[in-house]
Amino acid sequence: MAMELKILDKEGKEKGMKKMPEQFDEEIRPDLIRRAVLALQSHARQRYGVAPEAGKRSSPKLSRQRRAYKGSYGMGISRVPRKILTKRGRRMFWVGAFAPGMVGGRKAHPPTAEKIFWQDINKKERRKAIRSALAATVQKAAILGRGHKVPPQFPFILDNAFEDMEKTNELAKILLKLGFGEEVIRSRKKKVRPGRGKMRGRKYVKKKSFLFVVGKDCKLLRAAKNLAGADSVIVDSINTHTLAPGGAPGRLTLYTVEAIEKMEKNRLFM
Repeated sequence: MAMELKILDKEGKEKGMKKMPEQFDEEIRPDLIRRAVLALQSHARQRYGVAPEAGKRSSPKLSRQRRAYKGSYGMGISRVPRKILTKRGRRMFWVGAFAPGMVGGRKAHPPTAEKIFWQDINKKERRKAIRSALAATVQKAAILGRGHKVPPQFPFILDNAFEDMEKTNELAKILLKLGFGEEVIRSRKKKVRPGRGKMRGRKYVKKKSFLFVVGKDCKLLRAAKNLAGADSVIVDSINTHTLAPGGAPGRLTLYTVEAIEKMEKNRLFM
């Protein structure tokens, strides 16, 4: 059964009702959503690995034969690869090289740049995952499960006048008027990341907050960028990563009327 949501203007007053398209009737599948998100994350992953000749540039030739010159036979030393640093007659000064565990030696099982991180997902699975993530954005229980703070009248749709807003300060004031004060405060908090990540340019962790879905390229796309934790996207460019960050469905999403109409008219993600 199709869901109907209220349409609110900038003053928080009801301007009518809007029937949601069939994309929002999909069953919520957290396993499928997570699979699609992991596939997207794998596409952005950069290859890395050690140099192919790292730790292998020395010449560790050491004979084990009985009468070989420069050989180690009878010297009472273990049979690890060694290179000669100095010599005097038949007396050699060797040092371990090449093998793992030796100073300057190669790694035992290093990461290789040839490893393939790319994960594929079928087209029908990807579209079904997007529809599932869309359905979760209008389910209040799923949204509260992600930790968002929403007003009692949520979910609802925004009037098309929101797409003409160009000031972030004005947008923040209207969000407070609509009852998202606790969510704005929640999204501004940040904490220090545990582990080595804070030493590598990503010291702080912030919460994901509002997602504004619009029908066309408009001023709201730029105005929403300066809100803490907020994102904005045109309706035909949404994916599971924006709708369900980290693979957890139920992101706090605000659609405009034009975005819903465009999704219904063009049968997006069907």
